[in-house]
Parts: sequence; C-alpha cells; structure tokens
Amino acid sequence: MMFAASHPERCRSLVLYGAFAKFSSWIATDEDFQHLEEYIDNEWGSGQSMPAFAPSRENDAAFQQWWARFERLAASPSAAINLMRMNREIDTSDILSSIHVPTLIIHRKDDTAIDVEGGRFLAEHIPGARYEEIPGSDHIPMTGENTDLILELWEEFITGTKAAALKFDRVLSTVLFTDIVSSTENAEAMGDQRWRELLNAHDDAVRRELQRFRGNEVKALGDGFLATFDGPARAIRCARAICKAVKPLGIEVRTGLHTGEVEMSDNDVRGIAVHIASRVVGLAGPGQTLVSRTVKDLVAGSGISFEDTGSHELKGVPESWQLLRAVG
Repeated sequence: MMFAASHPERCRSLVLYGAFAKFSSWIATDEDFQHLEEYIDNEWGSGQSMPAFAPSRENDAAFQQWWARFERLAASPSAAINLMRMNREIDTSDILSSIHVPTLIIHRKDDTAIDVEGGRFLAEHIPGARYEEIPGSDHIPMTGENTDLILELWEEFITGTKAAALKFDRVLSTVLFTDIVSSTENAEAMGDQRWRELLNAHDDAVRRELQRFRGNEVKALGDGFLATFDGPARAIRCARAICKAVKPLGIEVRTGLHTGEVEMSDNDVRGIAVHIASRVVGLAGPGQTLVSRTVKDLVAGSGISFEDTGSHELKGVPESWQLLRAVG
C-alpha cells in the first residue's frame, strides 16, 4: 500500500487479499496478543496455530505437519515475537486515501484470522477500490472454498488493466521542512557577506544529506529547505543527519515531517500534507526533529525512537495533532 501510494507510476495495480490497515483487525485485544506470545514461546513449530488460518484443514494431519515445518522455517521464536510486536504498531489508515492505482480487495466473509471489517475498511477508504467479499472462512487463499474464484478475480483484474492510460499527479510523500534557528538575529549580527557564506555552507551540508538519503529537493527557502521522500524512515534519518551536519557551522536547525498526499506540479509540491509539515517544523526546538503521528505509525520496526510531545493545534489545520520527537 505504501509503495502503490508513493510510486503510482511504477505500480500497475494493487490486489489486497485478507488484508487490513489496523493490526486490531488481526489481534484485537492485549489478552489475545498475550496468548499469541505464549503460543510462540511454548509451542512454535508445532503447527497448532494452523486451524486459525485454515479451519477447513483442521483434521488434516499432513497439512498440520506442513504448517509446523512452515513455522520452523519462517522464523525462530524470538524473531517471530519481535516481528509480531513490530506489526502491532503499524497503522496505514492515514495513507489509504492517497492510493490512486486500480485496487482490488478480496476478503472471505468469515475469515478466521483477519476480521472481514478490515477488508471493508480498506474498501471504504481507498478511492475507487473494487471490493469482492466471498464466502469462506480460511484465511489461506489456496485452502477452503472458492479458491478458483479468488484466482479468477485476481487474473481478470490484473490482465484487464491498461497501465499506459494511467497518469498520476498526486502521490504519497513524506514532506520534510528544515529551518535555521534564529536566522534573522544571526544575519543581523554577522552582516550580509558572512551570513551569505554561512548560508552557502549550510545549503551544501543539507544537499549532501538529501542526496545521501535519496531525498528530493523541492526548493530552498532562504533559511531552510523543502524536500520529499518516498520512505518516512529515510526522511527521519535524513532530518537527524542534517541537524548534526550543520552544528560545526555554529548554527542549529529545526526539522519537521508529515506523510500525506501531495500534488506534483511544475517541480513543486502542494497540498494539505505540505501545509501540515510546515506547521510541524514551526513547533520543533533547536536541533529537534518533530513528526506527526502518521509518520510514527509508518516506521514501526525501523529502530527509530520517539518521545510524545502531546496534542497540538496547527494553524489552519482542523483538529488536534499528536506530535512526536525523533530521538537518538
């Protein structure tokens, strides 16, 4: 979903089977998650979890043996627990409206692993998505009833799409703003020539980091930059690197990020996501990287740590926004 929203020109179509935006569609409560952890700790590799994914094969001993081997080959118990803890933090709800490629969503009505409401939620929030809810309770697409129907829907949807006719001017991006702290005061104290030399050194340092982290420089803003990234984790790491790179120059910068849909136009970007990111950077302190909750939700498992700064009112933006400070 992230790839389709960020690179629609490289994505012919998107098919989501038994999918969800929020982890609660899979494991809804803390108690259920604790049961999963206990299973992984004590019984991983036994195949006892198979009926939750393929109830039609519950009495199939050979299939359970295959499932047990699948568990053992897939991950060690510790790796499986860490993966599930990472998955638990992911929420892609905020990016669904930015998916504009042809999308097919297939969900079995009584899926025992993933709640059908997860598929319905995707269908409601991905613009123009086609939703096919079919009978069945197995989560695994190649077991249970209507396996042929799943393949037919898949094949018809993929082969019926004409990618050449698609044109995209809106994509999902992580927007980064940088801003030199106390730039006006510094300029007055230094004088024009020294300030211009410092700005040139600042610009060179920022551009080096943008290039290193594969960011797209949209434009320089005098005492800062506007850039976009197709990956929020790289955007955060770039922002932290920029803060560090300019310190030897005797200045500090603040950085702010938000992930959302942007409109591409004449080597510029527009849209509410740009507006939000510009407000976020204004609330960051010297040397800080402040991000919206949307960004934080999309980098689960990246190893980036955050400190919650609470809810904030952003000028010109409806509702309150939870902002977090990237640390380390």
